[in-house]
Amino acid sequence: MKHYLTLAVLVVLAVSCGGRRGQDGDGTQGDSLATAVQEKPKDRPKSNAKSTPDDSLAALKQKFPEEPIFDILTSMGTIRVKLYKDTPKHRANFIRLALTHYYDGLLFHRVVEDFVIQGGDPFTRDSTRLEEWGEGGPGYTIDPEIVPEHTHKKGALAAARRGNYANPMKESSGSQFYLVQNADNCKHLDGEYTVFGETVGGLNVIDRIAALRVDRYNRPLRRVVIMRISPNEQLNKRALEEEERAREELENPVPKQEEAQPEEKKEGEIITLQVQETVDSSILRGRKLKHRD
Repeated sequence: MKHYLTLAVLVVLAVSCGGRRGQDGDGTQGDSLATAVQEKPKDRPKSNAKSTPDDSLAALKQKFPEEPIFDILTSMGTIRVKLYKDTPKHRANFIRLALTHYYDGLLFHRVVEDFVIQGGDPFTRDSTRLEEWGEGGPGYTIDPEIVPEHTHKKGALAAARRGNYANPMKESSGSQFYLVQNADNCKHLDGEYTVFGETVGGLNVIDRIAALRVDRYNRPLRRVVIMRISPNEQLNKRALEEEERAREELENPVPKQEEAQPEEKKEGEIITLQVQETVDSSILRGRKLKHRD
């Protein structure tokens, strides 16, 4: 009997200890049976990882006009740029990087007042790599597309690159770009760097960024973040519609109306007037002769 009683007491103690195992000393949920159950895959929260080129193919396939408009949304305002059609490699590269969110969170790491503002370096996401800012990229360069007509006017969008000594072919950085703030101080860059777009809105934002205080390496003391670069859907849609209308007019020209009939009519009128003048002059001559008699 005592043996059975002792066994029952041990069972009760074991159950009570198991019930308290789920509570830590501060009353919060601890190493309980509930936390040991593996979470089902469908219940896991979605990842916040950045998009990559592999999972953004659908976005890359969207149609753009020959000279698409993109908005560079920064922590100091939006800069709206147009990409040139005659620099297709730079245009395609900029579109791909923007649509795959490559630029999200990068900084304008170089600011020179009365000159340019520069950004697009992936190293600027990491403050521990401060000394390397300005050296980063996607791991490739772009062949130069230097068009004489595209000068470094105010708001010009151009590709950064290494100097001539290390880069005699003038190949562009795969991601770094700059925007001209003062055209007069950038004339010597014409023909040396690829200008592949221009600012069509937000020149005042460029001025505000260029006016920031910087350190001795021209790094702004205030962080200027590129929050995202995205296509302007409304303006691009309008440009596509205009291009489509122009294409239809070219393929189906409207026949011009013949202008021969009005000219014949004019000639007939002239002949009639000449005949009338001859008749009138004959009558007058007859009258004069009769008067003389």
